[in-house]
Amino acid sequence: MRLKVLIIEDEMPAQRLLKETLQEINFETEVVACLNSIKSAIAWFQNNQHPEIILLDIHLSDGISFEIFKQVKIDSMIIFTTAYDEYAIQAFKVNSLDYLLKPIEKEELQAAFEKYQQYNKHFIQEKNASINFSELASLIKNKNSEYRKRILIQSNESFFHLPIGQIAFFYSMQGITFAVTFEKREYPVNFSLQSLKEQLHPEKFFKVNRQIIINIDVIKRVHSYFNGKLKLETQPSHAEDIIIGKDKAAAFRRWLDR
Repeated sequence: MRLKVLIIEDEMPAQRLLKETLQEINFETEVVACLNSIKSAIAWFQNNQHPEIILLDIHLSDGISFEIFKQVKIDSMIIFTTAYDEYAIQAFKVNSLDYLLKPIEKEELQAAFEKYQQYNKHFIQEKNASINFSELASLIKNKNSEYRKRILIQSNESFFHLPIGQIAFFYSMQGITFAVTFEKREYPVNFSLQSLKEQLHPEKFFKVNRQIIINIDVIKRVHSYFNGKLKLETQPSHAEDIIIGKDKAAAFRRWLDR
């Protein structure tokens, strides 16, 4: 049975990326509609059967998407998408909502759909009813985010702190994450790349693929690569070519152009 999915996203490239990623995960899905505003979403919900899953951008062209829930009761599982992790992430976790950071990665979307399989309709209805969307909206508007400013580095029997601004990129190899400075000093750190992605300022750092998070200041030039991919020229350089897949190329261009 196909899972019906509604996409509410005001950026066309992000809409296309979501649809492409949905085709790649191990679930049979049908995108019933793509909407781009609070107004259009409310009208759609009032006149259509609600889908199993909603992929919902937090910031839409006409306001914060929580306004939708003030006017319609929704029984679907909501997966929020956002380019910034300052949007009350802890509140989302407490309320058992799922959320994905843009650019959406295939593995993360797959995991969100697997979570849906663990829920029943009654559970989803109860959770949606218990969420205080007004409180979440207030947190989004007023929260001053604190991103990681430094990271603890341990070496033998000593340790020191390394300012985040001195780190050119993080990379993962054989399950270990390393921080590489602009002077090409390399240190193991006690975080996964996914965990670091949520702690680093999204205007400064970008997770270009499964292995690397890069500081924008390390990028010297971006080259077109085959099959819609991109290849980065960096200073300092990495031991291996830094390649951005076709699925992330558009999001990466938008990130550079902020």
